[in-house]
Amino acid sequence: MIKPAELVIFDCDGVLVDSERIAVRLQVALGAELGWPLSEAEVVGRFIGRSHAVIREQVADRLGASVAAVWAERFEQLHREAVDAELAPVDGLVEALDAITLPTCVASSGSHDKMRHTLGRTGLYERFAGRIHSASEVARGKPAPDLFLHAARSMGVDPEACVVVEDSEPGVRAARAAGMRAFGYAGGLTPAERLEGPDTVVFHDMRKLPALLAEQ
Repeated sequence: MIKPAELVIFDCDGVLVDSERIAVRLQVALGAELGWPLSEAEVVGRFIGRSHAVIREQVADRLGASVAAVWAERFEQLHREAVDAELAPVDGLVEALDAITLPTCVASSGSHDKMRHTLGRTGLYERFAGRIHSASEVARGKPAPDLFLHAARSMGVDPEACVVVEDSEPGVRAARAAGMRAFGYAGGLTPAERLEGPDTVVFHDMRKLPALLAEQ
């Protein structure tokens, strides 16, 4: 028997803040500059939902460790500047949060510093302060289940009673691996078909999330 939902675990980038479009644009530009031409679709497939460490490993495998270090440093600088200039919450997200009555937390591949910056710039940090978890806290990032299981333990909730809101293929795979129900937000960059699968509801409008959660 499926347990009623007791906790909503949100990914950050692309779910709370509309940062994935910024990240993809910057990764494409850095690839063209540093010797690894990538299309937007290739960046989404390779990088979205992955930790900084995994992305850096991919670049190092292709271009060498020294170029990977430059790439990572440049990305961090450019991303911070772009966030300051243009970042906003995901469309409909604030209305959804206002209507959700279940406890919530964040579990992201991003670092704590990055989330303090992005959530802070969009006025969302205080909504989740003290309930924010990073892949830096676990041995394996998404698509491994470690981060979501860590978040559930920290919140004192059984995995079976958790639902995860994700916008990436590694993210929904991690939720399923953790034994959690997944809500795949397809209003961003990842095609809906990449989010589909068992125990997963795919939706396109963040404003519909509260009603979908109420059905759980």
